[in-house]
Amino acid sequence: MPSSKVRRSIHHQLPSQLQLISPHPTHPHQPIADSHRPRDDKNPPQDRSLARAQNPSSGRRALPSRARRAGNQIAAGDGEPCEGGGRRGAGDGDRVVGHGGGLAPGALPRRAVRRRPAHHRAARLRYRGRGRQLRHGIRRRQVPWHHPHQPPRRQARACGRGGDVREQGGDPCLSSVQRSCAIKFLNYDEIPLAPEAASVGLEIRVVGNDSGEKVSILAGTLARLDREAPYYKKDGYNDFNTFYMQAASGTKGGSSGSPVVDCQGRAVALNAGSKSSSASAFFLPLERVVRALDLIRDSWDAFGSKPESVYIPRGTLQVTFQHKGFEETRRLGLRNETEQIVRAVSPAGETGMLVADSVVPEGPAHKHLEPGDVLVRINGEVVTQFLRMENLLDDSVGREIDLEIERGGVPFTVKLEVEDLHSITPNHFLEVSGAVIHPLSYQQARNFRFKCGLVYVAEAGYMLSRASVPRHAIIKKLAGEDIAHLDDLIAVLAKLSGGARVPLEYVKYTDRHRNKSVLVTIDQHEWYAPPRLYTRNDATGLWTAKPAIPLESPFIASAYHASHVDTNSNSVSSLAESSPMDLKCQYDSENLADGCIKMQTDDEIVVDGSHSSEDSLVEKKRRRVDEEIAAEGTLPSFGDLEDVKGSALRHPSNAEGSDIVRTISSNASLAEQVIEPALVMFEVHVPPVCMLDGVHSQHFFGTGVIIHHSDCLGLVAVDRNTVAVSISDIMLSFAAYPIEIPGEVVFLHPVHNFALVAYDPSALGAGASVVRAAKLLPEPALRRGDSVYLVGLSRSLQATSRKSIITNPCTAVNIGSADCPRYRAINMEVIELDTDFGSTFSGILTDEQGRVQALWASFSTQLKYGCSSSEDHQFVRGIPIYAISQVLEKIISASQGPFRLINGIRRPMPFVRLLEVELYPTLLSKARSYGLSDNWVQALAKKDPVRRQVLRVKGCLAGSKAENLLEQGDMILAINKEPITCFLDIEKACQELDQSVGSDGVLNMTIFRQGKEIDLIVGTDVRDGNGTTRMANWCGCVIQDPHSAVRALGFLPEEGHGVYVARWCHGSPVHRYGLYALQWIIEVNGQPTPDLETFIQVVKGLEDGEFVRVRTVHLNGKPRVLTLKQDLHYWPTWELSFEPETATWRRRIIKALQSTTA
Repeated sequence: MPSSKVRRSIHHQLPSQLQLISPHPTHPHQPIADSHRPRDDKNPPQDRSLARAQNPSSGRRALPSRARRAGNQIAAGDGEPCEGGGRRGAGDGDRVVGHGGGLAPGALPRRAVRRRPAHHRAARLRYRGRGRQLRHGIRRRQVPWHHPHQPPRRQARACGRGGDVREQGGDPCLSSVQRSCAIKFLNYDEIPLAPEAASVGLEIRVVGNDSGEKVSILAGTLARLDREAPYYKKDGYNDFNTFYMQAASGTKGGSSGSPVVDCQGRAVALNAGSKSSSASAFFLPLERVVRALDLIRDSWDAFGSKPESVYIPRGTLQVTFQHKGFEETRRLGLRNETEQIVRAVSPAGETGMLVADSVVPEGPAHKHLEPGDVLVRINGEVVTQFLRMENLLDDSVGREIDLEIERGGVPFTVKLEVEDLHSITPNHFLEVSGAVIHPLSYQQARNFRFKCGLVYVAEAGYMLSRASVPRHAIIKKLAGEDIAHLDDLIAVLAKLSGGARVPLEYVKYTDRHRNKSVLVTIDQHEWYAPPRLYTRNDATGLWTAKPAIPLESPFIASAYHASHVDTNSNSVSSLAESSPMDLKCQYDSENLADGCIKMQTDDEIVVDGSHSSEDSLVEKKRRRVDEEIAAEGTLPSFGDLEDVKGSALRHPSNAEGSDIVRTISSNASLAEQVIEPALVMFEVHVPPVCMLDGVHSQHFFGTGVIIHHSDCLGLVAVDRNTVAVSISDIMLSFAAYPIEIPGEVVFLHPVHNFALVAYDPSALGAGASVVRAAKLLPEPALRRGDSVYLVGLSRSLQATSRKSIITNPCTAVNIGSADCPRYRAINMEVIELDTDFGSTFSGILTDEQGRVQALWASFSTQLKYGCSSSEDHQFVRGIPIYAISQVLEKIISASQGPFRLINGIRRPMPFVRLLEVELYPTLLSKARSYGLSDNWVQALAKKDPVRRQVLRVKGCLAGSKAENLLEQGDMILAINKEPITCFLDIEKACQELDQSVGSDGVLNMTIFRQGKEIDLIVGTDVRDGNGTTRMANWCGCVIQDPHSAVRALGFLPEEGHGVYVARWCHGSPVHRYGLYALQWIIEVNGQPTPDLETFIQVVKGLEDGEFVRVRTVHLNGKPRVLTLKQDLHYWPTWELSFEPETATWRRRIIKALQSTTA
């Protein structure tokens, strides 16, 4: 049972990751939902009126990002605050907004020290600057940014006069001297609390941070003291069982929690919300605040010192009441004699009574009270006001009370036990693969009409979102086992292995009568930390984490131990150390069963019994490798026309499970029949925590083609708008056989728009014999007017084809840089067709016999409208197959390159030699106008009478060997005295350097610059196909070395380049202090950080709570120096790196507090 104590603070701070509610029945705090999506915006969100968390001078700490409240108005998809956001007022149809200042509801300060001098008898509130107000049970309407680990550091103060004040909001890791220094030069004034002074017509002032201004004072007059609690959102926070005050003060976002003072300087209420369509603002009364403050002081006096925690009784019946006028209660059946009694004993001016509006299932009042019941008495006392009802409930926790009710004119009395509200306030949550899961809070149970304590998904994270499990879902079953409590979920997770696919049943409040079932793939990577259970520590005010699952459990062992491969053992073969005939395919029988059976939905794969004999297994593997090597001498030709004419493709008699092999339609084109067994549908998921290289989405679909298929290795070619980065989860669905298996990225071409993805053919089971590789036809090149077949897959894995005509086989692709630099194809010629299937249909182009001539690929671009708006767009064009076939030949022939493990075999992956210069074609007629001589015009036209163009330099990639040699506008005329007219000519010249012995990697170029012919020796660069293989997360930002799209901008800082900030998280230290994306960090505390390794070594020496001086340079070249405070408790420093020897991503903690890593 959760603790029912107040954490050394006037108010509660709820965990930032939890959808929690305040234990106070009068003012239940709003739930908190997770929002963990790093941002890569060029600029921070423009609406900062809700919380100026990034301003260090505001005296406020940024709120944790992974704990976005469900009651906040957050823009869908990106976690940005939206001030107006669709909240509707209490019955009048106007939108109601919350304010972003003040204290977070139920949020626990890191440290709160209070002292009550003997002379101090009145309840007073210490107030300073931007909304630092004492609140208990009073919520702030909006908290835009959260992190799951870090509660907001809004501090409550209740101290005596004078200078005897201790720092309230300091980090507990700091010394008392450090904390006292934080307020050494500040003067504090007290604001007395006087809730009894509130009256209609009272002139008030609201002192806060209206619209994000540092200090604002707004005037108003109290018009109502009995305003119904505003209604904000159906699945978020809505206050209830309390009145609000109303005034036309016109407050907006930024002033929530601000004191509402009268002309005598007394606080009569707290600013809470406003109506967007008018100047009306709503204030919360202070009676319950005074009660909590008095209880804390009394506890201090009783103990003679400040105890670690103070108990604040808070009772509830889990019933929502509304105040209805006597006219309405009479219509509900209230008897006249009862009304007369109530009017007689009630204060003058009483206008109504309390009526039950909703009852939480399985709560104390369930099956006893119903909506429409009129409350008459509690324990014999007539109760018509919320405040008196709450006093009686708070004083009766754990005891029974008598409620006299009238239902439809029939009086009756019920005995109900008052429940401790702390017991249904979650004090722990589970974080697994980015998901935040905890017991359903009272607030959300009231909204959804579910009972408290169910397993509630506050944020789906990565693993659950892959399975389309939404936020606000209630988990009912996992892997066939009932889930009633969070402990049940943890126990089931501990039994599952990484990579397993298990059913999960959940229900949503919007469709509460039907359970939905999905397949969840258990995360098997180290992209996220192991599952952790966070618990509120009432003594320290922190949320402490501990492992939720034992290290020896299959969940942890499979992801963090079993995947490690001992590179010194005989289980891994090296192509460099053994001859091809000595290679052995590595098949672990246990892994084979996991890899095959768990990926099936209908069929069970039978593992051959010969695996029990080690000698026979080795012999079988040797024969398989012999057959593979014999086939690897030439391009695969499994999809030949003769194979299709036979019956093996349709019903192979030797294939297990051949009855489920798809029969190709008889009216399909011959090209479609040949190529369909080689088509693959991709589904790609990128984890939000590591969206590198400017990748613009987390979910991609596309079609690829199998270009190699043997016993030990399968390779699929696909465009880079489908597989954008190597750090992703890829699932392959085959057109030839109904199965879905994982794939891994093995090659990302640094220039051309294609990637190669490997799969394990053994995972196909019976489908391995019907899946085929396509036959590639790189020569002859396609020409204008040629007929081709465009073949692809629909989302239902149905092959679709049409005959088309080549309209332009050599269109130069021209894609501009996006606002956030990401991969874009450069130096490419693509194929255009007369007709296709639209901009979202990808596939391949074949001849009549089904031989692949081009990859029909998707390209990503960004269309800009005006100066400030842009929109992502995609289009499709053909990529000639020759570039893919060249890379495939190098892989098959084991050419020199970096080794990586693929399906248990160490294989060398090819390098790519490039001239890192972005080029574009210019017509010879235009080039002549620039002064190009007739001799060169004739020579270039003679070399290529079709294109009749010359290549010009658009820009050099920063850091390339050509950067200081070639200039923008240079015309490349020849390389080694051979005229150059297209991108392919330059690629061939680079390839010749690799083939020549003793080459120094330079090109002898003839260029035309400003009317002169110049001979230059230009160096080339060698790149691998791994993409970015290392990143670090520091203070909530994702840091990497500048990727090629950034270098293509042509600029790197002169001060040693620096590391690149790719993303940032809401609520993090970098968010608060303004270290956003699209910047280079070139110095930390005066130490240069030219590369990622140096940066990691520098930040490794930084301590928790230490202020760090950071020097940055923006993409626009503007330098900047800022400081930020490191918080290792909630934002530890860690890195992810790819290990080619094991083909896995490894997570390593660089710096964290002991409590964080425990």
